[in-house]
Amino acid sequence: MTTSKSEPNPVLLWFRKDLRLDDNHALQAAATSGRPVIPVYIREPNSSECGPLGGAQEWWLHHSLAALQTALGALGSKLILRQGDEQTMLETLLEETSAEAVVWNRRYDPSGIEVDTRVKKALRDNGIEANSFAGQLLHEPTRLRTGTGNHYKTYTPFWRAFEQSGEPPFPVEAPEKLLAPGHWPKSDTLASWSLLPTKPNWASEFADMWTPGEASAMDKLEDFVDGALNDYSVGRDFPDRPATSLLSPHLALGEISPARMWHATRGLPDKIGTDNVVRFRKEIVWREFCYHQLFHFPKLRTANWNDRYDDFPWLSDSKRLKSWQRGQTGYPIVDAGMRQLWRHGWMHNRVRMIVASFLIKDLLIDWREGEAWFRDTLVDADPAANTANWQWVAGSGADASPFFRIFNPILQGEKFDQDGGYIRTFVPELAKLDKKYIHRPFEAPETVLERAGIELGKDYPRPIVDHAMARQRALDAHASLKKDD
Repeated sequence: MTTSKSEPNPVLLWFRKDLRLDDNHALQAAATSGRPVIPVYIREPNSSECGPLGGAQEWWLHHSLAALQTALGALGSKLILRQGDEQTMLETLLEETSAEAVVWNRRYDPSGIEVDTRVKKALRDNGIEANSFAGQLLHEPTRLRTGTGNHYKTYTPFWRAFEQSGEPPFPVEAPEKLLAPGHWPKSDTLASWSLLPTKPNWASEFADMWTPGEASAMDKLEDFVDGALNDYSVGRDFPDRPATSLLSPHLALGEISPARMWHATRGLPDKIGTDNVVRFRKEIVWREFCYHQLFHFPKLRTANWNDRYDDFPWLSDSKRLKSWQRGQTGYPIVDAGMRQLWRHGWMHNRVRMIVASFLIKDLLIDWREGEAWFRDTLVDADPAANTANWQWVAGSGADASPFFRIFNPILQGEKFDQDGGYIRTFVPELAKLDKKYIHRPFEAPETVLERAGIELGKDYPRPIVDHAMARQRALDAHASLKKDD
């Protein structure tokens, strides 16, 4: 293709995990360049971390790309879809369109960094202008350093350093129009990528809870700031309350930026209380800390951050692993969480900690098995947060919870789901059980079970382990590790 002499050569805008128009620095650079803009999304085959991390996130990606296509259409533009090697696809598009520049927003996972570094060098070596921009995080992982010049290994000093570094920059607004090229290159159809499950359609209930896309993310942020944020510091721990932002899947694929979320809380402490705002901001910065870890320890997904745990005596137990995955452990709060995960592709944060503790410490199953399951089943799967959080529970991560902090699934349920509403929603076979026994059906008298229509071992499983015995086994396993030098 050749462009007319009066029309400057186009710029390729490479979308990745930044599927939004608002606060998109690469988009802003393209829009203000004076060149026609050709937005493109490439389905990259070489690394699972460069795109959706699992099947649940593929469902989200399909709908997110459809929403982005619509949003770009309102600006007089299109989204070109291509599938294949990143560098090859970009070079092909450059040749087809006579574009002379490519812009994108940076990624911070090891695979993304490797691809972007390689592609940028190849483009520049071929005389193509290639520029990348910040915006997926509030901080660049190379920037924050300890007094001795090292990266941070504990969260509280990281948070303090983040606070002291000044307020994050204000988000940039979306452009009102994009200059279109005289000729559009061909595009794959979204349907041809077969991102949606069909036989069976295990995501059939996802849409009951989620509407992917930037517009939904912005609406959700506004609703949260006007509502649940007012009780966030306390309410966020109770899975039966609508007390969390539900923004994590939108953030995972970049439908909303952390800067936009931070900006929405500016000036609010006087209205809703400092504790609520600070607690929410600390959750945003915890994600930053997870990426700080991943950037400085690229093997975080597969290797223990603390190598003392390399000799931990994990058990290989496929039967109990499957019981955990299916929500059939006999511990109601664990089972409710795992069934919520399968039903909606998401799980409440407090319950994530409970089910992770159960897998790692009650069952002594390697944290990597849990990380892999979450990676495939979460719509908010994130290469940094998912891995760092699993290692946090396992005790092997940076600033991790001590291994001896073993959640009692019964007491956790009684404390954070006091009336059993969460369990009744996701474990309906226990719905008629008395509140006194909803978290411990295995202790209920036969008359109580009969009245609720439950036969243990048939309608609902008996516990697959005794928690007290499993707790002691876990402590003994931990004690067997070599002491720190």
